[in-house]
Amino acid sequence: MRTPRLKLAAACLIGGGILVVFASTGAGAQSKGSADAGVAVVVEVTGLLDPVMAELIEDSVDEAADAGARLLVFRVDSSRSVVSDHRLAELADDIARSPVPIAVWVGPNGASLEGKVAQLFATADDVGIAPGTRVGDLGRPLPQLADHPVAWNNQELIRNNKLGWRQLISEGVIACEPLTADDLADRYAEAGIAFDPETDRVPPIEEQCVAPLIGDYLVDLDHLGFESNLVEVDGQPRLEPLTQVQFRGLSLAYQLFHTVASPPVAYLLLSIGMGLMLFEFFTAGIGVAGVVGALLFILSAYGLSVLPYNTWALVLLAASMVAFGIDIQTSVPRFWTGAGLVMFAAGTWWLYDGVSMSWIPMVVMTGSMAVAMFSGMPSMVRTRFSTPTIGRNWMIGEIGEVVEDVSPDGVVRIRNSLWRARVNRATPVNAGDQVRVVEIDGLWLEVEPIEGAARDYREPRR
Repeated sequence: MRTPRLKLAAACLIGGGILVVFASTGAGAQSKGSADAGVAVVVEVTGLLDPVMAELIEDSVDEAADAGARLLVFRVDSSRSVVSDHRLAELADDIARSPVPIAVWVGPNGASLEGKVAQLFATADDVGIAPGTRVGDLGRPLPQLADHPVAWNNQELIRNNKLGWRQLISEGVIACEPLTADDLADRYAEAGIAFDPETDRVPPIEEQCVAPLIGDYLVDLDHLGFESNLVEVDGQPRLEPLTQVQFRGLSLAYQLFHTVASPPVAYLLLSIGMGLMLFEFFTAGIGVAGVVGALLFILSAYGLSVLPYNTWALVLLAASMVAFGIDIQTSVPRFWTGAGLVMFAAGTWWLYDGVSMSWIPMVVMTGSMAVAMFSGMPSMVRTRFSTPTIGRNWMIGEIGEVVEDVSPDGVVRIRNSLWRARVNRATPVNAGDQVRVVEIDGLWLEVEPIEGAARDYREPRR
Protein backbone atom coordinates (compact mmCIF):
# COMPACT_ATOMS: atom_id res chain seq x y z
CA MET A 1 0.00 0.00 0.00
CA ARG A 2 1.02 3.55 -0.53
CA THR A 3 2.50 5.71 2.23
CA PRO A 4 1.23 9.28 2.82
CA ARG A 5 2.22 11.68 0.04
CA LEU A 6 4.08 14.08 2.35
CA LYS A 7 6.59 15.24 -0.22
CA LEU A 8 4.08 15.74 -3.00
CA ALA A 9 1.74 17.66 -0.70
CA ALA A 10 4.55 19.95 0.32
CA ALA A 11 5.28 20.81 -3.29
CA CYS A 12 1.58 21.40 -4.04
CA LEU A 13 1.24 23.58 -0.94
CA ILE A 14 3.81 26.08 -2.14
CA GLY A 15 2.71 25.82 -5.78
CA GLY A 16 6.26 25.12 -6.86
CA GLY A 17 7.52 22.32 -9.06
CA ILE A 18 9.96 19.57 -8.43
CA LEU A 19 13.52 20.60 -9.11
CA VAL A 20 14.40 17.81 -11.48
CA VAL A 21 16.98 18.88 -14.02
CA PHE A 22 17.21 16.54 -16.99
CA ALA A 23 20.22 16.45 -19.26
CA SER A 24 20.04 14.72 -22.63
CA THR A 25 22.16 11.62 -23.03
CA GLY A 26 22.41 8.91 -25.63
CA ALA A 27 20.40 6.53 -23.45
CA GLY A 28 17.82 9.11 -22.36
CA ALA A 29 17.53 11.93 -19.83
CA GLN A 30 19.27 11.78 -16.49
CA SER A 31 18.75 13.95 -13.41
CA LYS A 32 21.51 15.29 -11.22
CA GLY A 33 21.70 13.57 -7.93
CA SER A 34 23.80 11.57 -5.61
CA ALA A 35 25.49 8.46 -6.87
CA ASP A 36 24.77 6.80 -3.53
CA ALA A 37 21.04 7.30 -4.10
CA GLY A 38 21.06 4.97 -7.07
CA VAL A 39 19.25 5.16 -10.40
CA ALA A 40 15.55 4.99 -11.28
CA VAL A 41 14.63 3.91 -14.82
CA VAL A 42 11.46 5.26 -16.47
CA VAL A 43 10.07 3.33 -19.46
CA GLU A 44 7.25 4.62 -21.68
CA VAL A 45 4.51 2.15 -22.70
CA THR A 46 1.96 3.71 -25.06
CA GLY A 47 -0.53 2.51 -27.65
CA LEU A 48 -1.38 -1.13 -28.18
CA LEU A 49 0.52 -3.68 -26.15
CA ASP A 50 1.94 -5.52 -29.16
CA PRO A 51 4.95 -7.89 -29.43
CA VAL A 52 7.34 -4.95 -29.78
CA MET A 53 6.07 -3.28 -26.60
CA ALA A 54 5.98 -6.62 -24.78
CA GLU A 55 9.66 -7.15 -25.60
CA LEU A 56 10.45 -3.65 -24.33
CA ILE A 57 8.78 -4.44 -20.99
CA GLU A 58 10.60 -7.74 -20.65
CA ASP A 59 13.98 -6.26 -21.57
CA SER A 60 13.47 -3.31 -19.22
CA VAL A 61 12.86 -5.60 -16.24
CA ASP A 62 15.94 -7.71 -17.05
CA GLU A 63 18.21 -4.74 -17.73
CA ALA A 64 17.10 -2.89 -14.58
CA ALA A 65 18.02 -5.94 -12.52
CA ASP A 66 21.37 -6.41 -14.31
CA ALA A 67 22.26 -2.73 -13.90
CA GLY A 68 21.36 -2.70 -10.22
CA ALA A 69 18.73 0.01 -10.61
CA ARG A 70 16.98 1.11 -7.45
CA LEU A 71 13.55 1.51 -9.07
CA LEU A 72 11.78 0.77 -12.38
CA VAL A 73 8.78 2.90 -13.37
CA PHE A 74 6.48 2.33 -16.35
CA ARG A 75 4.72 5.41 -17.71
CA VAL A 76 1.60 3.82 -19.22
CA ASP A 77 -1.10 4.98 -21.63
CA SER A 78 -2.55 1.80 -23.13
CA SER A 79 -6.04 0.35 -23.47
CA ARG A 80 -5.66 -2.93 -25.35
CA SER A 81 -3.35 -5.90 -25.68
CA VAL A 82 -2.86 -7.81 -28.93
CA VAL A 83 -0.48 -10.43 -27.51
CA SER A 84 -1.53 -13.84 -26.24
CA ASP A 85 -2.62 -14.50 -22.67
CA HIS A 86 0.39 -16.79 -22.31
CA ARG A 87 2.68 -13.90 -23.20
CA LEU A 88 0.88 -11.65 -20.69
CA ALA A 89 1.43 -14.29 -18.03
CA GLU A 90 5.17 -14.33 -18.80
CA LEU A 91 5.33 -10.54 -18.46
CA ALA A 92 3.36 -10.64 -15.20
CA ASP A 93 5.81 -13.21 -13.80
CA ASP A 94 8.73 -10.97 -14.77
CA ILE A 95 7.14 -7.96 -13.02
CA ALA A 96 6.06 -9.84 -9.90
CA ARG A 97 9.42 -11.61 -9.44
CA SER A 98 11.64 -8.66 -10.30
CA PRO A 99 14.31 -7.97 -7.66
CA VAL A 100 13.93 -4.27 -8.53
CA PRO A 101 10.75 -2.57 -7.21
CA ILE A 102 8.38 -1.72 -10.08
CA ALA A 103 5.86 1.12 -10.11
CA VAL A 104 3.33 2.22 -12.74
CA TRP A 105 2.22 5.79 -13.42
CA VAL A 106 -0.86 6.28 -15.63
CA GLY A 107 -0.24 9.60 -17.33
CA PRO A 108 -0.08 12.27 -18.51
CA ASN A 109 -3.46 14.04 -18.45
CA GLY A 110 -5.98 12.12 -20.56
CA ALA A 111 -4.17 8.78 -20.43
CA SER A 112 -5.97 5.51 -19.73
CA LEU A 113 -5.20 2.01 -18.50
CA GLU A 114 -7.76 -0.62 -19.48
CA GLY A 115 -8.41 -4.26 -20.26
CA LYS A 116 -5.75 -6.92 -20.03
CA VAL A 117 -3.04 -4.25 -19.94
CA ALA A 118 -4.52 -3.01 -16.65
CA GLN A 119 -4.53 -6.55 -15.26
CA LEU A 120 -0.88 -6.93 -16.22
CA PHE A 121 0.38 -3.73 -14.60
CA ALA A 122 -1.71 -4.30 -11.48
CA THR A 123 0.97 -6.82 -10.53
CA ALA A 124 3.44 -3.96 -9.97
CA ASP A 125 4.36 -2.77 -6.47
CA ASP A 126 2.62 0.59 -6.83
CA VAL A 127 0.20 2.31 -9.24
CA GLY A 128 -0.20 6.08 -9.48
CA ILE A 129 -2.39 8.30 -11.63
CA ALA A 130 -2.34 11.77 -13.14
CA PRO A 131 -5.33 14.15 -13.23
CA GLY A 132 -7.69 13.41 -16.11
CA THR A 133 -6.79 9.73 -16.38
CA ARG A 134 -9.15 6.74 -16.49
CA VAL A 135 -8.69 3.15 -15.32
CA GLY A 136 -10.98 0.15 -15.63
CA ASP A 137 -12.85 -2.22 -17.97
CA LEU A 138 -10.55 -5.03 -16.88
CA GLY A 139 -12.75 -7.66 -18.47
CA ARG A 140 -12.56 -11.37 -17.80
CA PRO A 141 -9.95 -12.20 -15.14
CA LEU A 142 -6.93 -13.94 -16.57
CA PRO A 143 -6.40 -17.19 -14.63
CA GLN A 144 -2.67 -16.99 -15.37
CA LEU A 145 -2.45 -13.84 -13.22
CA ALA A 146 -4.58 -15.07 -10.33
CA ASP A 147 -1.60 -15.87 -8.09
CA HIS A 148 -0.13 -12.35 -8.29
CA PRO A 149 -1.09 -9.63 -5.79
CA VAL A 150 -2.55 -6.41 -7.15
CA ALA A 151 -1.44 -2.87 -6.37
CA TRP A 152 -4.91 -1.36 -5.98
CA ASN A 153 -8.06 -2.04 -4.01
CA ASN A 154 -11.63 -2.92 -5.05
CA GLN A 155 -10.55 -4.55 -8.29
CA GLU A 156 -14.07 -5.89 -8.88
CA LEU A 157 -15.37 -2.31 -8.93
CA ILE A 158 -13.42 -1.64 -12.13
CA ARG A 159 -13.94 -5.09 -13.62
CA ASN A 160 -16.63 -3.86 -16.01
CA ASN A 161 -16.45 -0.12 -15.35
CA LYS A 162 -14.02 2.60 -16.33
CA LEU A 163 -13.59 5.21 -13.60
CA GLY A 164 -12.17 8.70 -13.76
CA TRP A 165 -9.36 9.81 -11.48
CA ARG A 166 -11.64 11.40 -8.86
CA GLN A 167 -13.79 8.26 -8.68
CA LEU A 168 -10.70 6.10 -8.34
CA ILE A 169 -9.72 8.12 -5.30
CA SER A 170 -13.17 8.44 -3.71
CA GLU A 171 -13.91 4.72 -4.17
CA GLY A 172 -10.56 3.76 -2.66
CA VAL A 173 -9.23 2.00 -5.75
CA ILE A 174 -6.09 4.11 -5.51
CA ALA A 175 -4.77 3.88 -1.97
CA CYS A 176 -4.26 7.29 -0.39
CA GLU A 177 -3.77 8.60 3.14
CA PRO A 178 -4.63 12.33 3.20
CA LEU A 179 -2.28 14.72 4.95
CA THR A 180 -3.24 17.00 7.80
CA ALA A 181 -1.78 20.35 8.80
CA ASP A 182 0.02 18.66 11.68
CA ASP A 183 1.64 16.20 9.28
CA LEU A 184 2.96 19.04 7.18
CA ALA A 185 4.12 20.97 10.23
CA ASP A 186 6.09 17.97 11.46
CA ARG A 187 7.63 17.37 8.05
CA TYR A 188 8.59 21.01 7.62
CA ALA A 189 10.00 21.14 11.12
CA GLU A 190 12.34 18.26 10.28
CA ALA A 191 13.65 20.27 7.32
CA GLY A 192 13.89 23.48 9.34
CA ILE A 193 11.22 25.25 7.28
CA ALA A 194 8.51 27.35 8.85
CA PHE A 195 4.87 26.29 8.37
CA ASP A 196 1.84 28.21 9.62
CA PRO A 197 -1.29 25.96 9.62
CA GLU A 198 -3.51 29.05 9.80
CA THR A 199 -2.25 30.64 6.59
CA ASP A 200 -0.63 27.87 4.59
CA ARG A 201 -3.07 25.75 2.63
CA VAL A 202 -3.31 21.98 2.98
CA PRO A 203 -4.00 20.47 -0.48
CA PRO A 204 -7.37 18.72 -0.98
CA ILE A 205 -7.33 14.95 -0.98
CA GLU A 206 -7.47 14.87 -4.81
CA GLU A 207 -4.24 16.86 -5.05
CA GLN A 208 -2.55 14.64 -2.49
CA CYS A 209 -3.42 11.43 -4.32
CA VAL A 210 -2.50 12.34 -7.90
CA ALA A 211 0.78 13.24 -9.60
CA PRO A 212 0.42 15.75 -12.45
CA LEU A 213 3.93 15.00 -13.71
CA ILE A 214 6.15 11.95 -13.66
CA GLY A 215 8.57 13.85 -11.41
CA ASP A 216 5.80 14.41 -8.87
CA TYR A 217 5.14 10.69 -8.79
CA LEU A 218 8.80 9.71 -8.49
CA VAL A 219 9.49 11.79 -5.39
CA ASP A 220 6.53 10.12 -3.69
CA LEU A 221 8.12 6.66 -4.07
CA ASP A 222 10.39 6.87 -1.04
CA HIS A 223 8.84 3.63 0.22
CA LEU A 224 10.21 1.94 -2.94
CA GLY A 225 13.67 3.44 -2.66
CA PHE A 226 13.50 6.76 -4.50
CA GLU A 227 15.39 9.37 -2.48
CA SER A 228 14.69 13.11 -2.41
CA ASN A 229 15.28 15.92 0.00
CA LEU A 230 13.08 18.81 1.10
CA VAL A 231 15.16 21.98 1.03
CA GLU A 232 14.52 25.70 1.26
CA VAL A 233 15.36 27.80 -1.81
CA ASP A 234 14.85 31.59 -1.65
CA GLY A 235 12.62 31.15 1.36
CA GLN A 236 10.41 28.53 -0.32
CA PRO A 237 10.44 24.74 0.13
CA ARG A 238 11.50 22.67 -2.85
CA LEU A 239 11.94 18.96 -3.39
CA GLU A 240 15.41 18.05 -4.59
CA PRO A 241 15.64 14.50 -5.98
CA LEU A 242 18.74 12.59 -5.04
CA THR A 243 18.11 9.43 -7.09
CA GLN A 244 19.14 9.78 -10.70
CA VAL A 245 16.46 9.26 -13.37
CA GLN A 246 17.03 7.59 -16.74
CA PHE A 247 14.37 7.47 -19.46
CA ARG A 248 14.25 4.54 -21.84
CA GLY A 249 12.09 3.91 -24.91
CA LEU A 250 11.93 2.10 -28.22
CA SER A 251 14.71 2.45 -30.76
CA LEU A 252 13.83 4.03 -34.12
CA ALA A 253 13.51 0.65 -35.84
CA TYR A 254 11.27 -0.81 -33.14
CA GLN A 255 9.28 2.43 -33.01
CA LEU A 256 8.59 2.02 -36.73
CA PHE A 257 7.20 -1.49 -36.26
CA HIS A 258 5.18 -0.39 -33.23
CA THR A 259 3.66 2.45 -35.28
CA VAL A 260 2.93 0.19 -38.25
CA ALA A 261 1.02 -2.16 -35.94
CA SER A 262 -1.50 0.55 -34.99
CA PRO A 263 -4.94 0.06 -36.65
CA PRO A 264 -5.17 3.31 -38.65
CA VAL A 265 -1.58 3.16 -39.89
CA ALA A 266 -1.82 -0.47 -41.02
CA TYR A 267 -5.09 0.30 -42.82
CA LEU A 268 -3.72 3.38 -44.58
CA LEU A 269 -0.54 1.57 -45.65
CA LEU A 270 -2.60 -1.33 -47.02
CA SER A 271 -4.99 0.92 -48.97
CA ILE A 272 -2.31 3.19 -50.40
CA GLY A 273 -0.05 0.23 -51.24
CA MET A 274 -2.79 -1.58 -53.19
CA GLY A 275 -3.76 1.66 -54.93
CA LEU A 276 -0.19 2.36 -56.05
CA MET A 277 0.27 -1.18 -57.37
CA LEU A 278 -3.00 -0.87 -59.31
CA PHE A 279 -1.77 2.46 -60.70
CA GLU A 280 1.50 0.87 -61.75
CA PHE A 281 -0.33 -1.91 -63.57
CA PHE A 282 -1.97 0.60 -65.94
CA THR A 283 1.03 2.87 -66.55
CA ALA A 284 4.09 2.57 -68.73
CA GLY A 285 6.42 4.16 -66.18
CA ILE A 286 9.68 3.00 -64.64
CA GLY A 287 8.02 1.21 -61.70
CA VAL A 288 8.49 3.74 -58.89
CA ALA A 289 4.81 3.59 -57.88
CA GLY A 290 4.92 -0.20 -57.93
CA VAL A 291 8.03 -0.41 -55.74
CA VAL A 292 6.68 2.09 -53.22
CA GLY A 293 3.32 0.33 -53.22
CA ALA A 294 4.96 -3.04 -52.61
CA LEU A 295 6.96 -1.66 -49.66
CA LEU A 296 3.85 -0.14 -48.10
CA PHE A 297 1.98 -3.40 -48.66
CA ILE A 298 4.73 -5.37 -46.88
CA LEU A 299 4.67 -3.01 -43.90
CA SER A 300 0.88 -3.27 -43.71
CA ALA A 301 1.17 -7.07 -43.83
CA TYR A 302 3.30 -6.95 -40.68
CA GLY A 303 0.81 -4.66 -38.97
CA LEU A 304 -2.11 -6.90 -39.86
CA SER A 305 -0.20 -9.96 -38.66
CA VAL A 306 -0.16 -8.36 -35.20
CA LEU A 307 -3.70 -6.95 -35.18
CA PRO A 308 -6.93 -8.98 -35.06
CA TYR A 309 -8.75 -8.63 -38.39
CA ASN A 310 -11.65 -10.17 -40.29
CA THR A 311 -10.40 -12.26 -43.20
CA TRP A 312 -13.53 -11.69 -45.25
CA ALA A 313 -13.14 -7.91 -44.91
CA LEU A 314 -9.56 -8.16 -46.15
CA VAL A 315 -10.79 -10.19 -49.13
CA LEU A 316 -13.33 -7.45 -49.87
CA LEU A 317 -10.58 -4.83 -49.98
CA ALA A 318 -8.57 -6.96 -52.41
CA ALA A 319 -11.66 -7.66 -54.55
CA SER A 320 -12.41 -3.95 -54.74
CA MET A 321 -9.09 -3.40 -56.51
CA VAL A 322 -10.01 -6.05 -59.09
CA ALA A 323 -13.36 -4.33 -59.66
CA PHE A 324 -11.66 -0.95 -60.05
CA GLY A 325 -9.27 -2.44 -62.58
CA ILE A 326 -12.08 -3.71 -64.82
CA ASP A 327 -13.42 -0.20 -65.43
CA ILE A 328 -10.00 1.46 -65.44
CA GLN A 329 -9.10 -0.69 -68.42
CA THR A 330 -11.99 0.83 -70.36
CA SER A 331 -11.04 4.34 -69.08
CA VAL A 332 -14.69 5.02 -68.17
CA PRO A 333 -16.00 4.48 -64.60
CA ARG A 334 -19.22 2.48 -64.70
CA PHE A 335 -20.81 -0.40 -62.74
CA TRP A 336 -17.62 -2.07 -61.53
CA THR A 337 -16.22 1.17 -60.18
CA GLY A 338 -19.34 1.65 -58.04
CA ALA A 339 -19.27 -2.00 -56.94
CA GLY A 340 -15.59 -1.68 -56.06
CA LEU A 341 -16.23 1.41 -53.95
CA VAL A 342 -18.99 -0.39 -52.04
CA MET A 343 -16.69 -3.35 -51.36
CA PHE A 344 -13.88 -1.02 -50.30
CA ALA A 345 -16.13 0.86 -47.87
CA ALA A 346 -17.49 -2.39 -46.38
CA GLY A 347 -14.00 -3.88 -46.02
CA THR A 348 -12.83 -0.67 -44.35
CA TRP A 349 -15.67 -0.60 -41.82
CA TRP A 350 -15.34 -4.24 -40.74
CA LEU A 351 -11.60 -4.72 -41.23
CA TYR A 352 -10.68 -5.11 -37.55
CA ASP A 353 -12.15 -7.51 -35.04
CA GLY A 354 -12.44 -5.82 -31.66
CA VAL A 355 -9.85 -3.10 -32.32
CA SER A 356 -11.26 0.39 -32.72
CA MET A 357 -10.19 2.79 -35.43
CA SER A 358 -11.14 6.44 -35.74
CA TRP A 359 -13.65 7.33 -38.44
CA ILE A 360 -11.32 10.04 -39.79
CA PRO A 361 -8.86 7.72 -41.65
CA MET A 362 -11.77 5.59 -42.87
CA VAL A 363 -13.67 8.56 -44.37
CA VAL A 364 -10.55 10.21 -45.78
CA MET A 365 -9.24 7.02 -47.41
CA THR A 366 -12.64 6.00 -48.83
CA GLY A 367 -13.21 9.50 -50.24
CA SER A 368 -9.72 9.59 -51.73
CA MET A 369 -10.24 6.20 -53.33
CA ALA A 370 -13.54 7.37 -54.84
CA VAL A 371 -11.91 10.46 -56.36
CA ALA A 372 -9.01 8.43 -57.72
CA MET A 373 -11.14 5.72 -59.30
CA PHE A 374 -13.94 7.91 -60.67
CA SER A 375 -11.70 10.67 -62.03
CA GLY A 376 -7.95 10.29 -61.59
CA MET A 377 -7.27 6.78 -62.86
CA PRO A 378 -9.57 6.93 -65.96
CA SER A 379 -8.01 10.26 -66.97
CA MET A 380 -4.55 8.82 -66.46
CA VAL A 381 -5.33 5.85 -68.72
CA ARG A 382 -6.76 8.05 -71.45
CA THR A 383 -3.74 10.34 -71.20
CA ARG A 384 -1.43 7.39 -71.56
CA PHE A 385 -2.92 6.49 -74.91
CA SER A 386 -3.10 10.09 -76.09
CA THR A 387 0.66 10.73 -76.17
CA PRO A 388 2.13 11.75 -79.56
CA THR A 389 4.46 8.74 -79.53
CA ILE A 390 1.50 6.39 -79.72
CA GLY A 391 -0.67 8.50 -82.06
CA ARG A 392 -4.41 8.23 -82.70
CA ASN A 393 -4.85 9.72 -86.16
CA TRP A 394 -5.89 6.28 -87.32
CA MET A 395 -9.14 6.78 -85.42
CA ILE A 396 -10.35 9.56 -87.74
CA GLY A 397 -12.97 8.05 -89.99
CA GLU A 398 -13.50 5.00 -87.77
CA ILE A 399 -17.06 3.81 -87.21
CA GLY A 400 -18.17 3.20 -83.65
CA GLU A 401 -21.23 2.60 -81.49
CA VAL A 402 -22.74 4.99 -78.96
CA VAL A 403 -22.67 3.55 -75.43
CA GLU A 404 -24.15 6.55 -73.59
CA ASP A 405 -26.21 9.21 -75.35
CA VAL A 406 -23.98 11.86 -76.91
CA SER A 407 -26.02 14.99 -76.38
CA PRO A 408 -23.72 16.82 -76.75
CA ASP A 409 -21.29 14.77 -74.57
CA GLY A 410 -21.30 11.03 -74.00
CA VAL A 411 -19.39 7.77 -74.42
CA VAL A 412 -18.69 5.81 -77.59
CA ARG A 413 -17.00 2.49 -78.29
CA ILE A 414 -14.28 2.45 -80.94
CA ARG A 415 -12.67 -0.95 -81.59
CA ASN A 416 -13.85 -2.27 -78.20
CA SER A 417 -12.42 0.73 -76.31
CA LEU A 418 -14.56 3.36 -74.60
CA TRP A 419 -13.92 7.05 -75.22
CA ARG A 420 -15.43 10.32 -74.18
CA ALA A 421 -17.05 11.94 -77.21
CA ARG A 422 -19.03 15.03 -78.19
CA VAL A 423 -21.16 15.92 -81.17
CA ASN A 424 -22.67 19.00 -82.75
CA ARG A 425 -25.52 20.18 -80.52
CA ALA A 426 -27.89 20.08 -83.48
CA THR A 427 -27.36 16.35 -84.02
CA PRO A 428 -27.56 14.39 -80.73
CA VAL A 429 -26.96 10.65 -81.00
CA ASN A 430 -28.73 8.01 -78.93
CA ALA A 431 -27.25 4.87 -77.38
CA GLY A 432 -26.97 2.07 -79.94
CA ASP A 433 -26.57 4.36 -82.96
CA GLN A 434 -23.47 4.33 -85.09
CA VAL A 435 -21.15 7.33 -85.38
CA ARG A 436 -18.05 8.31 -87.30
CA VAL A 437 -14.95 9.93 -85.75
CA VAL A 438 -14.29 13.23 -87.49
CA GLU A 439 -11.70 14.89 -85.22
CA ILE A 440 -9.59 14.36 -82.09
CA ASP A 441 -9.35 17.10 -79.48
CA GLY A 442 -7.07 16.14 -76.60
CA LEU A 443 -8.81 13.34 -74.70
CA TRP A 444 -12.11 13.85 -76.54
CA LEU A 445 -13.36 12.43 -79.82
CA GLU A 446 -15.54 14.56 -82.07
CA VAL A 447 -18.09 12.33 -83.77
CA GLU A 448 -21.08 12.60 -86.11
CA PRO A 449 -23.91 10.24 -86.93
CA ILE A 450 -23.55 8.15 -90.04
CA GLU A 451 -26.59 9.85 -91.56
CA GLY A 452 -28.15 13.24 -90.91
CA ALA A 453 -25.18 15.00 -89.40
CA ALA A 454 -25.56 18.77 -89.09
CA ARG A 455 -22.60 20.66 -90.49
CA ASP A 456 -21.30 23.99 -89.20
CA TYR A 457 -19.87 25.68 -92.31
CA ARG A 458 -18.18 28.35 -90.20
CA GLU A 459 -15.63 25.79 -88.98
CA PRO A 460 -13.10 23.97 -91.22
CA ARG A 461 -13.78 20.26 -91.60
CA ARG A 462 -11.81 17.40 -93.05
